[in-house]
Amino acid sequence: MGSTDFSWKLADHPKLPKGKTIAVIVLDGWGEASPNDFNCIHRAETPAMDSLKHGAPDKWRLVKAHGKAVGLPTDDDMGNSEVGHNALGAGRIYAQGAKLVDLALESGKIYDGEGFKYIQPSFQNGTLHLIGLLSDGGVHSRLDQLQLLLKGAAERGAKRIRVHILTDGRDVLDGSSVGFVEALESDLAKLREAGVDARIASGGGRMYVTMDRYEVSLSSRYPFDSSSLTELLFLVLCKM
Repeated sequence: MGSTDFSWKLADHPKLPKGKTIAVIVLDGWGEASPNDFNCIHRAETPAMDSLKHGAPDKWRLVKAHGKAVGLPTDDDMGNSEVGHNALGAGRIYAQGAKLVDLALESGKIYDGEGFKYIQPSFQNGTLHLIGLLSDGGVHSRLDQLQLLLKGAAERGAKRIRVHILTDGRDVLDGSSVGFVEALESDLAKLREAGVDARIASGGGRMYVTMDRYEVSLSSRYPFDSSSLTELLFLVLCKM
């Protein structure tokens, strides 16, 4: 470690006495917001939480669980279970999820990785297949990241690109996929004008296809013949 005096042991807390039991309880989905008729926590009877909050107001603290406070790109980005699991106990703010992808795209680091270098030699005569969730939900998908990746891949030699889209409906409003497809089609048209054969090749939904937590078989639901999967080279964008 560079020093024989280093120790992982935390210093004693200046106020909490030793020998006492402390419970760390995480309430998933619980938070404080402006009280109104549409705030379910405000409208509900919460005697236990009220007693904790009002019984020791000097010890009641609020912490942010979304946005920049937990390493996401902006304060408009909502927190969720994955974000919380990564941030809990970290003791510091560090980039995660979409922020990491933003940084990799901004710096060009994503194109220096082993994965991209592995597929790049295939660009001259092969097809680059991209599959992922198409929305701006933030946690599992960002349309602007796909747009930047398409541009970057084309600039680095991709001649033929096929996008396999998975529409959302969980992190964004129902019906919003039409707007995302139109935005993507506009970008693909510009690539075609520049001489890159870039098109949407297939589509599907999210919940019962690939981002599946309900144990529905991918091979029986997604519109790819299993034998053709061995011939396709995917750069998977969806963060499971």
